[in-house]
Amino acid sequence: MPCLDISTNVSLDGVDTNSLFSELTKAVSQIVGKPENFVMIMVKESVALTFGGNKEPAALAEIVSMDGIKTEVKRKLIVTIGSILENTLSIPRTRFILKVFGATMAPKNSKL
Repeated sequence: MPCLDISTNVSLDGVDTNSLFSELTKAVSQIVGKPENFVMIMVKESVALTFGGNKEPAALAEIVSMDGIKTEVKRKLIVTIGSILENTLSIPRTRFILKVFGATMAPKNSKL
């Protein structure tokens, strides 16, 4: 189950968030290869965030996927999510960072 968590210093006022969430969900689903109903998206707006010492539009995102994420998939996620944020929130792709985490499920006999 991929989970994408985006924090940005940009306000979502006036942004069609339904379209934003839909576009992000479809992109993650297609790139990671999981059904859309397994994809979780969170967007935190107007956070105190600087990049390069200034407060111009920027975003930090983290994605976690249970099956791990290979290098080629990471590249596609960075390009695609960066393009979506640039087109919808006017965040330059050069001011967007994506942290990628692959997680594994606990064994069936785990005490967790």
